[in-house]
Amino acid sequence: MKILVSGATGYIGSKLVERLVASGHEITCMVRDVARVTSAHQGARIVIADCLQPQSLTCAMEGIDVAYYLVHSMSAGSSDFRQRDVHAARNFAVAAREAGVRRIIYLGGLASENSHVSAHLRSRHETGEVLREFGPAMTEFRAGIIVGNGSVSFELVRYLTERLPVMICPGWVVTATQPIAIDDALDYLAAALDCPESIGKVVEIGGATVETYRSMMLKYAQARGLRRYLLRVPVLTPRLSSYWLRLVTPIPTSISRPLVEGLRTEVVCRSSQASQLFPTFRPVSYPDAVAKTLARTLPDETLTENLPSHPTHIAMRREGILCDIRQKVTPASIGDVLAVITELGGSNGYLYGNVLWRVRGWMDRMLGGVGLRHSRKDAGLSRGDHFDFWCVQDLVPGERLLLRAEMKVPGCAWLEFHVLPHPVGGTLVRCCAWFEPRGLLGELYWWILYPIHVMIFRGMVEAICKKASHKLPIDAALAVR
Repeated sequence: MKILVSGATGYIGSKLVERLVASGHEITCMVRDVARVTSAHQGARIVIADCLQPQSLTCAMEGIDVAYYLVHSMSAGSSDFRQRDVHAARNFAVAAREAGVRRIIYLGGLASENSHVSAHLRSRHETGEVLREFGPAMTEFRAGIIVGNGSVSFELVRYLTERLPVMICPGWVVTATQPIAIDDALDYLAAALDCPESIGKVVEIGGATVETYRSMMLKYAQARGLRRYLLRVPVLTPRLSSYWLRLVTPIPTSISRPLVEGLRTEVVCRSSQASQLFPTFRPVSYPDAVAKTLARTLPDETLTENLPSHPTHIAMRREGILCDIRQKVTPASIGDVLAVITELGGSNGYLYGNVLWRVRGWMDRMLGGVGLRHSRKDAGLSRGDHFDFWCVQDLVPGERLLLRAEMKVPGCAWLEFHVLPHPVGGTLVRCCAWFEPRGLLGELYWWILYPIHVMIFRGMVEAICKKASHKLPIDAALAVR
C-alpha cells in the first residue's frame, strides 16, 4: 500500500514511519525540513512540502492510497495556532481529495465535548472536522497523553518529578486522564489500515488505567525510586503555571501554556469504539508504560543523529539525558585513533588530567565504590571488560567505544567515543559524556562538576588527536590542519 505520512519528523510520525516501512508498505514522508530526517526514515521516500503552502502538496499526494495527518501548529510557537491548524488541515484535505487519495487517518486530542475544552484540544477537534468536510473518507483517533521518551507531555511529567522534591501544584493535578503508551498508540494507527470498519469513525484510545496528573507524577517517582511531595494551591492560573514550568523545565512557554490549559480538561475515553473495532488489543497500564519507557537501552544512538562536525563543543539535553560533546578533526587514520582510545585507563592513564582522574577514583572509593582499579588487558578491550571504574558496554571496531561508569553517582553515566571519516579528509573524533540524572541531586552533581568536565574532556580529545597524529609524516599532518 502506498502511504503518505505528514509530520513525518515529529514524535509520532517518525516512529510510525519506521513501523510502516518494517511492515512492507511503500512510504512517502512529507517533511518541511530535510535536515530533520533520521535513520527512522530509512526505506521511505522523502518529499518536502508544507500544509500551509497548497501548491507544495501536489507532488506529495501523487499515487497515494492512504494519508496520515500528524501535523500540529502549536509546536511552531505561534499564538494563532488554531487558525493555522484549520488552514493547514483544509489545504491537506483538498489536495488529498483532488489527488484521489482514498482515505485519511488522523490522530487528534482526547477530550469531552463541552465549553471547558481548552483552545489546544478544541483545535484538535476542529482539525478533524475540517478534514472530514473537505477531504476523502477518514478515521479519526483521539488520544490523551502519550507515554514515551520524547513525548512533550510525558517529558513534562519527567522534568517536574525529577527536579522537584516538593511541588507546589495547581488544581489541575487531580484532573482525570487516561494516558496511553506510545507502542499502543502506534498499534492502533497501523491497524487502522486493515480495518475498513473504522472509516468514518471517531475512535477514542487510552491506556488500561485512569490516572490523575498527581498519580502520574507519584507513580513515575516510584518507578525511579524517588520520594516526592505534592502540595495543591488554588492561586496558580494557566499563565502563572506556564511561567513556573518554564523555570523548572526546558519546555518553551509557547508550548507549555496551551498544554497547561488542556490539563484542566478531563481526558478519559467515553466511547467503546476502540474495543469494538480492535477487540484483540490490550493497552497496558500507565505504570507498565512508564516501566517500559524507562527500560530503554542507553545511550540511544538516535540522540546524536545528524550532529554536525562543527562546532567543537555541543551541549544538549534530550529525553531526560544530558550530554556534553567534544569533537576534533585529526589527520590520523581511524585505526590509529581507535588504537589510542582503546589504550586509555589503567596504568596508561587518560592522557590529560590524570591527577584529577585519580582524585575522582579516591573519592569513589571513600564513598564505597570501586575506585580506580588498575586492571585491564594489555591486548586491547573487549565487550564486558572492566577497568578502573568503567565497564565496556559496547565496542564496534572502527566506529565506537562505549564505557558505562560503575562509580557512585546520583544517576547513570557513560563515556562514548565515535570515530568517523571527515568529509574533507582525516578523522572526526567525537567524545560524548552522557548522564541520566536521578532526581535533583543528579542535576546538581552534573552542573557542579561541569566546569571540570569541560576541562578534562576537551583536553583528553586534543591529547588523543595529538598522540594518534604522531605516527604521520609532518606534511600529512599539516595538510588537514
